[in-house]
Amino acid sequence: MPVTPMDLPDGTPEDVRVRAASAPRVPVSDPALGRDVRADTRGMPPHRLVAIGDSVLQGFQSGAVFHTDVSVPAIVAHELGWLHRFRYPRYGGPGGLPLNIELLLRDLERRFGPAVNVWETPLALFAVRALMDRVEDYWERGPGREPPLLAAHQHNLSCFGWDLRDALSKTAATCEAAISAPNDDLLDQIVQNNGERAALRVYPRWSDEAKAMTVFDAAAALGDDHDDTTESGIETLVVFLGSNNALGTVTDLRIAWSGPDFRDLTAKDAYTIWRPEHFAAEFAEVVERVAAIRARHVVWCTIPHVTIAPIAKGLGRKMEPGSPYFPYYTRPWIEEARFDPAQDEHITGAGAYAVDLAIDLYNERIEQAVADARSGGHGRARDWYLLDVAGLLERLASRRFVTDVGARPAWWTPYPLPSALAALDPVPDSRFLTADGRGGRAAGGLFSLDGVHPTTVANGILAQELINVMRRAGVQFHHGNGGVRPDPVTVDFERLIRRDTLVRTPPGNIDSTLGILAWADEVGDLVRRTLSIRFR
Repeated sequence: MPVTPMDLPDGTPEDVRVRAASAPRVPVSDPALGRDVRADTRGMPPHRLVAIGDSVLQGFQSGAVFHTDVSVPAIVAHELGWLHRFRYPRYGGPGGLPLNIELLLRDLERRFGPAVNVWETPLALFAVRALMDRVEDYWERGPGREPPLLAAHQHNLSCFGWDLRDALSKTAATCEAAISAPNDDLLDQIVQNNGERAALRVYPRWSDEAKAMTVFDAAAALGDDHDDTTESGIETLVVFLGSNNALGTVTDLRIAWSGPDFRDLTAKDAYTIWRPEHFAAEFAEVVERVAAIRARHVVWCTIPHVTIAPIAKGLGRKMEPGSPYFPYYTRPWIEEARFDPAQDEHITGAGAYAVDLAIDLYNERIEQAVADARSGGHGRARDWYLLDVAGLLERLASRRFVTDVGARPAWWTPYPLPSALAALDPVPDSRFLTADGRGGRAAGGLFSLDGVHPTTVANGILAQELINVMRRAGVQFHHGNGGVRPDPVTVDFERLIRRDTLVRTPPGNIDSTLGILAWADEVGDLVRRTLSIRFR
């Protein structure tokens, strides 16, 4: 154990301290939790796949939601042979919404080469501001200002930044009300109300009644959309929510536990992590809403340990031999030799441990909800499954376990990457993406340039795990010609590699010291403000 309960930071909730005295949570390998369910199923539901989630399922990467056609649900829909009917939001403009870091860095590389010299800084800063102004104009005053009026409910009902309360409460009406009159701000050019603007491409808006619907209401409408040939409107519903109830700890590098006003849509923005009791209260509401949706199968995803994401870089040697944790976590572009805990933003290793313990408690709630449903806890046994994304990421965690044999728990085994990814040089890993100066990668490949969200090939890994659970549930996958695909059903990773520009040809100005991101953060606070968009 890296620290004792008494070593945890002041203010750590008592249930987290108690959890520290227990054995660490062991990931679940059986999505059915050892419980068989005989569901009354017939026919084919008209909506084969519906997703309720946050940025990961929406298709967010490198600071923007853009290529939603290769989001996790869209990849699964492609392999189902159903992508042509799968409805998902689109985001155009210069690189999507709100600020595409990859586009920004490629623009700087095109203008100034792989490095910005001191005498080029004013011109580079002007170029950055010009791009940001173009993005802001597009979404606040240009073609992106008015979202399209949907004719039917989206199948991907995921919204970046949404935590449990947002998913439970926000609607098109609340998003419209939140969008204030835009200002052409010369100093703060991040798109105003970017989360609400993005969500208006997800929520129904065709009537006042539709504008009052939450994402759960929209999913319920899809579930009710069926005739007597089948028992439900949705074949598989995927739920991946809750990461944003803890992610602020690493994007803000600040641990602020939720208070009694955690349900307030405005007050909760002060918090970066929910007390487990508050998470449990809101998650119970989510379970109730999902139980009311007519879906043949429901796949619940656990919440990854956010301290693995490379946006928070561990400094120094591990806290002690066998520990997963580093003494400090700070921005990935801060050089270790120059790190000053009195000056540089950070959280401590003990703080990271407290965050992970809280997430373990969240995941135990999610796991218990699936177990209860499969045992008939909601009046009848339901065909719910658990996809342990937390365990998946632990098996890919480079600096935590892959390169530190002594820190590996007894259950740990390396995640076997698909052959197409294992054949890449270098093999993609969970470190922050860096370039080799010759047009290729030096490290990383699983996380995009915001250090939080997956790359396209990493989306494929999660999609593959979802497909495995869906096959366990008996879901049939089809070829494009309609024929049933035999097992094993595998994701076309060659297709995803072709689409993944970060894995194939990352911006050359991402060097081994992350100097260009450090520069961008110093001269314009750009990366910090992009992260503070709140991926929660």
